[in-house]
Amino acid sequence: MAASPIPTIDIESLGLDQGALLLIRRALAERPVGSELRVRGQSPDWRMHLEAWCRSQGHPLRFEAEEAVVTRSPHAEGRWLGAQSTGAAQGDANGTPAEDAAPGWGLAARGATVEAGSPPFFFALHRRDEVWAATAGELYRQAAAAQWDPGTAIDWDAPFDLPPAVEAAVVQVMTYLIENENAALLVPARHLGQIHPHFREVLQLLALQCADEARHVEVFTRRATLRGNQPALSTAGGQASLRTLFDAPDFSVATFLLSVLGEGSFVNLLNFLHAHAPDPVTRQIARLTARDEARHVAFGMAHLEYRLSVQPDYQARLRNAIEVRYDTLASTAGLNEEVFDALVLLAAGELSPAAIARGHAAVQQLQRDMAAGRRARLTRLGFERDEAQRLSDLHTRNFM
Repeated sequence: MAASPIPTIDIESLGLDQGALLLIRRALAERPVGSELRVRGQSPDWRMHLEAWCRSQGHPLRFEAEEAVVTRSPHAEGRWLGAQSTGAAQGDANGTPAEDAAPGWGLAARGATVEAGSPPFFFALHRRDEVWAATAGELYRQAAAAQWDPGTAIDWDAPFDLPPAVEAAVVQVMTYLIENENAALLVPARHLGQIHPHFREVLQLLALQCADEARHVEVFTRRATLRGNQPALSTAGGQASLRTLFDAPDFSVATFLLSVLGEGSFVNLLNFLHAHAPDPVTRQIARLTARDEARHVAFGMAHLEYRLSVQPDYQARLRNAIEVRYDTLASTAGLNEEVFDALVLLAAGELSPAAIARGHAAVQQLQRDMAAGRRARLTRLGFERDEAQRLSDLHTRNFM
């Protein structure tokens, strides 16, 4: 059988230093190791440049008349010898991430091949069970599609006129929401730089979560100051409650306390504000921010469900986190009376005894709804019903 003809590439007058090397590399890469490629050219010094390149890459080279013959060497991978694959468990960039992301993968895209000798990046959160959620990618797409502009999504010029006491109640509640949203922004932000980018869906989702919270701080501040007021009161007990979120020992515990328990209760609070808002601006703000917070809760639940599915005994860490937080805050006042009274007044709408009675009952129902929601989420995470009730009752009186 006659041997197959050696393929030939004609680089014409294009020099190797003018892009011809790209054509030669691509043509050679299509050849099996040990096979040959003929190169023909007209550019001055193309032979000399080709010889130098082949020598640096380890490709054998010989000249035949007006042509050069390059043999693809098995050792010609050069700098790619020892390269690491960052392939996903399912074999592609969109598959399930690896169980443990290596420091040497650095900032490379998941599924890329990383050159040996790349500098290591030491991310504290590099194991899949520490950060992953099965729905992270879908939640990120939902979050990206649901972003809204505070300047256009809310009708800041909507006409309304509130009694001074009711406006003051709105300002106090907005002040309370601002400090809680500052915590909800900074806690995930503290973890962002610790997560290996191999888990890109989680990084992307948390980045948008931070953007959500920054937007919430903006709209709560704008509403608080809309009628010329300054933010109202912030208490030591409230600050102490939020401080415990910063002291959480790891990402999963912080997510549990912040998103599953705290932001879950905040969804109830924002729905309460939407129902009892005394003006259209507050109502719009409550509706939009509640929608964002529900996504944050969804991620927190998805992450904890994933972690508990691969590490069931982690449930003890979650139980301990609630108990330690309760003990830490036992001597604090919890939700300040100014915020409680403001919520009562917003639900009442006026300062008459009958209205205040209705408002007080509404806030007590809000607290029962919050407790029921926490209990349901704890049960979903595998806690027995009685224990879920006990742990829900231990949650901070400051709601977050």
